[in-house]
Amino acid sequence: MEVTYISTAAKKEIDKLPADMRARFVRVVELMEDANTHMIGMPHMRHIEGEIYEIRMKGKAGIARALYVAIEAQELVVLHGFVKKTQATPTKAIQLAKKRWKNRGSNRTAQNEREQKRRTE
Repeated sequence: MEVTYISTAAKKEIDKLPADMRARFVRVVELMEDANTHMIGMPHMRHIEGEIYEIRMKGKAGIARALYVAIEAQELVVLHGFVKKTQATPTKAIQLAKKRWKNRGSNRTAQNEREQKRRTE
C-alpha cells in the first residue's frame, strides 16, 4: 500500500510526531498491507465520517491520530496528523482534513509544480 500525503503540511505533521508514534504509524500501515485492506479495525483504525478514517497511535507523549482517505486497497492519502489533547477527535482536525481532501486538485497541482521546478533547477 502506497502512502502519500495530500500536502507538504500533512507530511510535516506526521514527521513532527514523536518517534514512537511515527513507528506505530508505520506498523499500522504494514498491517494494512498484510491484510490487503485499510479496514483492519480497532484498535488500529476507525471510520470518522464520509471517506475519512483515522490511524490511531499511542505513545509515551500521549495519543496521536493520522486522518486519511483510502483509494481502493492501493493508496493511503494522509490528510492531517496531530497529537490529541481530548477524548474525542477534535472537530477542527476533521474539518481541516475534509478541507484538504476537497481541495486536493489544487494541492497536488501546486505540489507537482514545485517538484518539477526543483528538478529543473
